[in-house]
Amino acid sequence: MEDEEQRVSEIAAKLEARIRDGSAQVGILGLGYVGLPLSVEFAAAGLPVVGFDLSSSKVEAVNRGESYIKDVPGERLAPLTRSGRLRATTDFEALGACDAVVICVPTPLSKTKDPDLSMVVEASKAIAARLRPGQLVVLESTTYPGTTEELILPILTEGGLRVGQDFFLAFSPERVDPGNGSFNTRNTPKVIGGFTAACSRMARALYGRAIDTLVPVSSPRAAEMVKLLENTFRSVNIGLVNEVALMCERLGIDVWEVIDAASSKPFGFMPFYPGPGLGGHCIPIDPFYLSWKLKTLNYRARFIELAGEVNSAMPEHVCSRIADALNDRCKSVKGSRILVLGVTYKKDIDDVRESPALDVLRILERRGARVGYNDPYVPHLELNETRLASQDLLPAVREADAVVIVADHSSYPYREIVEAAQVVVDTRNATRGIASDKIVKI
Repeated sequence: MEDEEQRVSEIAAKLEARIRDGSAQVGILGLGYVGLPLSVEFAAAGLPVVGFDLSSSKVEAVNRGESYIKDVPGERLAPLTRSGRLRATTDFEALGACDAVVICVPTPLSKTKDPDLSMVVEASKAIAARLRPGQLVVLESTTYPGTTEELILPILTEGGLRVGQDFFLAFSPERVDPGNGSFNTRNTPKVIGGFTAACSRMARALYGRAIDTLVPVSSPRAAEMVKLLENTFRSVNIGLVNEVALMCERLGIDVWEVIDAASSKPFGFMPFYPGPGLGGHCIPIDPFYLSWKLKTLNYRARFIELAGEVNSAMPEHVCSRIADALNDRCKSVKGSRILVLGVTYKKDIDDVRESPALDVLRILERRGARVGYNDPYVPHLELNETRLASQDLLPAVREADAVVIVADHSSYPYREIVEAAQVVVDTRNATRGIASDKIVKI
């Protein structure tokens, strides 16, 4: 028994020493909005990094030093690839040479809002096929509490290696906020939950090389719940304020004025803002992971489901406001030219994942409108198997029967837009401070 404990401590000590002296190779599975920034941070911290992705175009771009992620400047990526500190590959055999492997693959929902963990499973199988003593495996992909223990651990232990002894396993949720100028991968605190004390120690040693602040918790399950609490908090509060916006509309009150005034309270209030619906990979999706998990335990997550119901109805409400605005001008939606400004899920980014603008465009098209869009970050867009191109801003505004602001990009000249438009439906209060009877707000 003593010999076994000594062997385990030697395995952990060797891995920790390699991490600390900068010789430990880190593998990142998935080079998207989470994986690429994380790869850059580890490489910049002095660790050799191999990024893995099924997309040959992403791999080739990384190896050329060309970034396809707005939050990763090419001038930061290129020196790391030129020096050999960071490289990318589609060959998963290279996983065997990695001392630490971090899984950063997507975890979408199915059409029935059930978790789709197929990419996590495939990533785990790829690791398991090459797993050796002394490796650390970390899952960052958002999922339901229990995934690391119930899904990944059995796959990794099929070959007989023991967690916490032969290899180490942890969960550390990604907290990427695309387009945030203040918080990035390095200065956003990192929650870490190891399967054993040794697992937690190895994960802290790894992330301590590249992240300023570490927040250890007792288990992977606790760390998984942390991420879901964060995003459920946002989803529920956005659902609340969206419902308040609907109430204010019926009461003849300006919801934006109400929120501004309430925000003057220095305690007990945090402002959230209404909008055309939720977007991005996290907020519209993550709470349903928790809801799904609780259903398996015969518990209904009522707040989550109600917030989801309110938020998912907002694109339809926006289209109703557009119809009312056109009707007030003796026009119908059918046959009208409607221009959507901003098709990304939030301002000043190029990400259209789950964007409410796509729902607004689809609903309007279904009602017979002639739809178009402008977005300086999205030159082309696929809509109902049709490829749309971003239109020239002010000429398109002048030709439109109605303009809808969905993503309030900072670069838009809102005063000029209002002056050129026939009517503007503003879902983001982007026209704040502009007095015009052309403006309709939600």
